[in-house]
Amino acid sequence: MDMNDNKKRQSMIVYVIVALAVIFAIQSVFYPQIQKATITTVDYSQFLADVDASKVSKCDLNTDTSVITYYLKDSSGAADESQTYETTQFPNDATLVERLTKAGVDFSAHIPDKSSDLWMAFLLYYGLPIAVFLVGGWFLNRQLKKSMGDDMTFGGGFGGMGGLGKSGAKIVAQKETGITFKDVAGQDEAKESLEEIVGFLENPGRYADIGAKLPRGALLVGPPGTGKTLLAKACAGEAEVPFFSISGSEFVEMFVGRGAAKVRDLFKQANEKAPCIVFIDEIDTIGKRRDAGLSTNDEREQTLNQLLTEMDGFDNHKGIVVLGATNRPDTLDPALLRPGRFDRRIPIELPDLAGRTAILELHAHDVKMEGRIDLGIIARSTPGASGADLANIINEAALRAVRMGRNRVTQEDLLESVDVVIAGEKRKSTVLSEHEKQVVSYHEIGHAIVAASQKGSMPVSKVTIVPRTSGALGFTMQIEEDEHFLTTKKEMTDRIAVLCGGRAAEELVFGEMTTGAANDIEKATSTARDLITRFGMDEKFGMVALGQVQNRYLNDAATLTCSEGTAQQIDAEVQRIVEEGHQAALATLRDHRFKLHELARYLQKKETITGEEFMRIFTRDDGFAPNLPKPEEGATRQ
Repeated sequence: MDMNDNKKRQSMIVYVIVALAVIFAIQSVFYPQIQKATITTVDYSQFLADVDASKVSKCDLNTDTSVITYYLKDSSGAADESQTYETTQFPNDATLVERLTKAGVDFSAHIPDKSSDLWMAFLLYYGLPIAVFLVGGWFLNRQLKKSMGDDMTFGGGFGGMGGLGKSGAKIVAQKETGITFKDVAGQDEAKESLEEIVGFLENPGRYADIGAKLPRGALLVGPPGTGKTLLAKACAGEAEVPFFSISGSEFVEMFVGRGAAKVRDLFKQANEKAPCIVFIDEIDTIGKRRDAGLSTNDEREQTLNQLLTEMDGFDNHKGIVVLGATNRPDTLDPALLRPGRFDRRIPIELPDLAGRTAILELHAHDVKMEGRIDLGIIARSTPGASGADLANIINEAALRAVRMGRNRVTQEDLLESVDVVIAGEKRKSTVLSEHEKQVVSYHEIGHAIVAASQKGSMPVSKVTIVPRTSGALGFTMQIEEDEHFLTTKKEMTDRIAVLCGGRAAEELVFGEMTTGAANDIEKATSTARDLITRFGMDEKFGMVALGQVQNRYLNDAATLTCSEGTAQQIDAEVQRIVEEGHQAALATLRDHRFKLHELARYLQKKETITGEEFMRIFTRDDGFAPNLPKPEEGATRQ
């Protein structure tokens, strides 16, 4: 019997002793009180008086103890068993039977079975409570062990301070996770990098013959939602080996040294189940770079040191592979990334157009859809979307189909779900006044006209003034026809001009500004700053990096790495570039002022128009939509 069994045995003994003590205490205190509350003892003379007064309904004589138990009559003449009376029979009372007969009392006598009474009393008052306590204790002990680790016990068996030394790692599957590479789409390069690890786990002899060693670890790096955990499970599923899954935050404890103990226990379990895969999610929680600053965390560093030691110490030939996932690789300690620990760094990037299409098709297999569904439009509408975002789009479309009373998803459901993921649900509670609705219409048409007037710009696919839960009162959507990975300076300045188109339309038509352009201004300023500091496209500063991206997987914003004087010049240059885009937007809208009025009124009436509707009106020669009044003369003289 090992130490864990001894602890469990001790804990159960302690629990039984405590349960018995509590039961006897309850019985000794409460049972006499209950007896006193339900049975009333009276004098024998009182009993005879009740019999002579015809108050007694029935009585019973215990021949062993000479105790008479009787019940009085209720209002209907039946026995009132809610109250029991007891008295002791007077010796040699020969007149009792005559009195009982004369009063019409039902009387009887019995010789009690002492053994059955004792057993019944024990079972009722001791056996049943003991059983309840034991079953409750077993169930409670089992639940606590599940939640706090197998070493959690009661009483004297607090193994490892309540399981704090256990790793808490969950074996997702003993032989297979149910997920293979077929269930992962849009990450072909990452799958190719992991296939070699799968091949080694399946047939290590083929690699050992040539002298190759299995990589000890691989680091999956990428933005959130790109499928790092899914790929790790697929890797274990392909190799059909046990899969240990644990988060880096589970190593962090309030007790010093417990994180290191969990690391030791994790690799002990993995060594027993080898070959296997150990997956540590959010490994940056314990793997941050060590330094000599005052803000160091001794507990975290001890956990990291133990992890480094365990990765150096386990037998590589047994087939233990450690997969780590993070979206903050820049914060990891260099000792963790060196060869011999995490030998490989596998980037899990956001999917491209073909990858997004494949992911949508993969998730669409589980959803009932109409026959004519073009997922390519959805893929082109979602540049920069992760696999989780695309799965959410499919799910939102299915939910919308159910809400609309349909049993199949339509193209309209998918297009609306894109809007929901990008801008949020429609805000039915937000009702714009006619003037605000008019302002928003001109604002969005301003964006669309500037975009449509540019050569090589992304086509406009939708313009809407329906408020969304994200706070947007409307938006203009552009879709790329073909995906490209390089952006020229002209494309960036054109993008700034499109962002300025909404504010320019407000100034041109109403002669005033509103707060509706806040997000446009933020994006235009950020684009102009990146043009200068990151891409070296500005003539004044030339090809110099004046900013640095801290983490391109979580936040693509750059921080300045220049002197204060240079920063002031950058601010002035950013202001100049944005203002040039503003003036370009104003000039474009002046050239198309009639179309601006016409399209704004058309949008105000319909609230949402497609890109085809917009381009049909914008390119029409007559300049005015049918059944719509021409703009006033004063409105055209802007």
